[in-house]
Amino acid sequence: MAHVALVIALLGRTDLFRLLGEADRAAVAAQMREATYGSGQLIFGRGDVGEALYLVVEGRVRLSVLSAEGRVLSFGHAGRGDIFGEIAALDGQARTADATALTRSTIMVLARSSLKRLMETSPQLAQAAVDLLCRKLRRTSEQIEAIALHSTQVRLARFLLAAIAMKGQGEANLRPVVVDLGMSQTELGLLLGASRSKVNEALATLEKLGAARHTGQHIECNVSVLQDIAQGDQSTTLGRPLHSRTCPTTHDRDRLVMSSLR
Repeated sequence: MAHVALVIALLGRTDLFRLLGEADRAAVAAQMREATYGSGQLIFGRGDVGEALYLVVEGRVRLSVLSAEGRVLSFGHAGRGDIFGEIAALDGQARTADATALTRSTIMVLARSSLKRLMETSPQLAQAAVDLLCRKLRRTSEQIEAIALHSTQVRLARFLLAAIAMKGQGEANLRPVVVDLGMSQTELGLLLGASRSKVNEALATLEKLGAARHTGQHIECNVSVLQDIAQGDQSTTLGRPLHSRTCPTTHDRDRLVMSSLR
């Protein structure tokens, strides 16, 4: 059973509940129930009714859809302290994606009816929900732009910088920063909208540019070089401009039409 103090603390780190005081977060935690999912287990499926939102206490969850060709198109991962499933929980409509536990996961579940009551009595929570939806829409636009306009190595550089920022080490650093991927290259490819082979090529490119060194599931990153590459306007990448890449693949175009709303 998840410790109540831990759940209250994790709620305080989320965009949706961070503005609530500890007493209010404790009230939210009291209305949540715990659920455990095994690796590979479906938490909810696309098209299911949105009856709850979820908070990850332990584990990792993939948010994805299955294309008409049978490809898994990944929108992102939810890890410890992340909430997911909030979109359908807010509007009561069908789920727009599958949520699958990638590892054994402990999840706290808040029913939509409880969320609705909380929002009716807390203007702060209602405003936080609006802000959250706006941030999601912005991220969706950025994701579409990245897939449509930027090479895999640029998308990978941005992914690594985001991971570094989450560790609180986003400032330029003279020393390398180690990122623990916590996932396979295949899974990373799903997040980047690229095949495993494209991810391998991008990693090799970053290594040759001195931006990253890959060892197992760890990547040693040179932040300043990654920042240059992430701009997408480097004059050369192994002798050819970043912007003179091939057009998006069918796999990439599939992702363009998908919303990242959960």
